[in-house]
Amino acid sequence: MKAKDISIPIPALATERRASPQRLREHLEEKQLLDRRYQLQQVPGGCVALPVLEEKLSQLCLPPEMPCELVWIQDPVPSRASRRRAPAQKLRDELRQLLDGSWSEELEQDVPHAWQRHGDLVLLSEDSFRAAPWESLGPVLWETVASALGARRIARRGRVLPDGMRTPSVTLLLGQDGWVEHVDNGIRYTFDVTKCMFSPGNITEKLRVASLPCSGEVLVDLYAGIGYFTLPFLVHAGAAFVHACEWNVHAVEALRRALALNGVQDRCHIHHGDSRQVSTAARPRACRVLKKDTGGVLHIHHNVETPPAPTPVLPAEWGSPEAQHPMEDTGNKTVGARIRPEWQRWAETTATRIQGLLVELHGRPWHTRVLHIEAVKSYAPHVHHLVLDLECRPALPT
Repeated sequence: MKAKDISIPIPALATERRASPQRLREHLEEKQLLDRRYQLQQVPGGCVALPVLEEKLSQLCLPPEMPCELVWIQDPVPSRASRRRAPAQKLRDELRQLLDGSWSEELEQDVPHAWQRHGDLVLLSEDSFRAAPWESLGPVLWETVASALGARRIARRGRVLPDGMRTPSVTLLLGQDGWVEHVDNGIRYTFDVTKCMFSPGNITEKLRVASLPCSGEVLVDLYAGIGYFTLPFLVHAGAAFVHACEWNVHAVEALRRALALNGVQDRCHIHHGDSRQVSTAARPRACRVLKKDTGGVLHIHHNVETPPAPTPVLPAEWGSPEAQHPMEDTGNKTVGARIRPEWQRWAETTATRIQGLLVELHGRPWHTRVLHIEAVKSYAPHVHHLVLDLECRPALPT
């Protein structure tokens, strides 16, 4: 690693989007090297930079499967946590004044330390302001909270409903409606917080798909939601057209509005309905939408269990012609596709099963090839959300 400009004050580790920034982030968090005062940021060269603590630079010792470069960022963007410290203290001060001497340890614990902000709406956690004394304050409580946090609307999150659509149980406490707008990587998303969820955890995957060369391509998003991936493919990746499938009527309306906000409504058709009604599973459905003569690429999301015991990280190996793991050509340098053994086995098994589905569907030989495995986020303890980029091509006639 080398420093590009020692005059720039904030150090960060820059890595290519395709080199799994999430794994680097997890490593830095584990070693307590990540500087949580600042956000993950994009830097020139198609890279993502993760801020690190300057006083711990001498402790940096990264494994070879995490290629990165030390850079210095002139204008770092403060993290949400650091921006919230001042409003959180202001909120407590104003609530103490409101209660006029009735402050207690119970009430202190009931005041949130963190929240989600969507424009002028603040979304509180479900355990916020549950103690009995708060109820007696009525609407003045929510007006005070809004004033302290610089918001006009206040909502409180509940548990996700077990309806198969991950519908949020959100109560609007102040304001007339729950429609909000969220800007992510230059893309404008809009949704009703009382009807739909927004997942910030897949930001690295949204950045990655936005950088894929999709000019002239036609894509099918079987689980479009509010447009997490449909919009990056259209706005940044240059896809010619996207067929977006979604069964949640509220997500469909959110996606329809977001397409118009971003000026790409003419390049997308929303198919409202359950993809499983057309096919018994997503993978056979995905195989059917591939072009019969030329094939295409499937992006397959899956949660893969990883043992808690540390295991060596193995370089991707060449497998059979139907499930190969090539070295990734990134222009001026070549990066080995290094993956955990469990991820490699899942990718190989998936490639083999997809190949079998294609042969069964078309009645002729097909080949599959693993292009990339991306670790999006930690879904649960020892479970990782992965994305497999799988190339599928019909065999050429002999």
